[in-house]
Amino acid sequence: MPSVSLPAFAKINLDLRILGTRPDGYHDLRTIFQSLALFDQVTVTRRRGPFEIICDQEDIPTNRRNLVWQAASLLHRVSTGKTSALQGISIDLRKRIPSEAGLGGGSADAAMTLLALNQLWKLDLDLATLTRIGARLGADVPYFLVGGTSLGLGRGDDIYPLADLPTVHVVILRPGFGVSTADAYQWFDEETRRTREPAPRQCPAGWPRWVATLRNDLEAPVVRHHPAIARIRQSLLDAGANFAAMSGSGSAVFGLFERAEAARRAANDLARPGWLSLHTRTMARREYARRVAAGLKTRIR
Repeated sequence: MPSVSLPAFAKINLDLRILGTRPDGYHDLRTIFQSLALFDQVTVTRRRGPFEIICDQEDIPTNRRNLVWQAASLLHRVSTGKTSALQGISIDLRKRIPSEAGLGGGSADAAMTLLALNQLWKLDLDLATLTRIGARLGADVPYFLVGGTSLGLGRGDDIYPLADLPTVHVVILRPGFGVSTADAYQWFDEETRRTREPAPRQCPAGWPRWVATLRNDLEAPVVRHHPAIARIRQSLLDAGANFAAMSGSGSAVFGLFERAEAARRAANDLARPGWLSLHTRTMARREYARRVAAGLKTRIR
């Protein structure tokens, strides 16, 4: 049975600014995405029988609530014009990216599902078409069709590739609770205070100038409901991170380190029972594209 197996890489939001509320109820954003080497594995297989999702983590839904299910169903409707139930596909998810962490695991899995089915079904849809389909699933999905260091505008789904950040070591700390995206934006809307432009910070040699004023407008309102996130951020700075912030809507907090040894030490020293603590690195767009393309060229039979 023909299969396509793709890595679905995590992301962090290096910068996230909320510019206002749109007529459709979403928020206008200006965000800078960054790919990480941390990934789920998404394997899509053609076989007889009803559509199914299999996942190695029991807390991940395998029904219509899963964005992968929605991605496969939407692509089926768009490509066939039929609303009948999807048949003949099995999708296996090997999860490594935690959920409700602001790392984009569900959106990354959905984007790779679109790419895999585009090949298995021989649709030959171009990137622009897949991007439009992805935007209907979620604001982050189009980014995962591009990867690397990228600017996101609009809902975050209007993607403009930037010069890639130099390879940086990243420590991810995810406490024993998640934060839903809906809650984070609601808390932001309820705020009367707004995030001020941070004072420029010193950046390591070779890092782009915009790193000096990074911020996340969702961090302050989320911290008011989960003060532990502020303590985690400070612990990463105390451990030697050049910069630390909550990623996206949280609850994961990341720290950027120049040296692998310092990052590994911080990941070990800051680990707590019930937390996720890991060391990874940033990934440039060229490597991202190469590793995804390698999966598309290699079918499992």
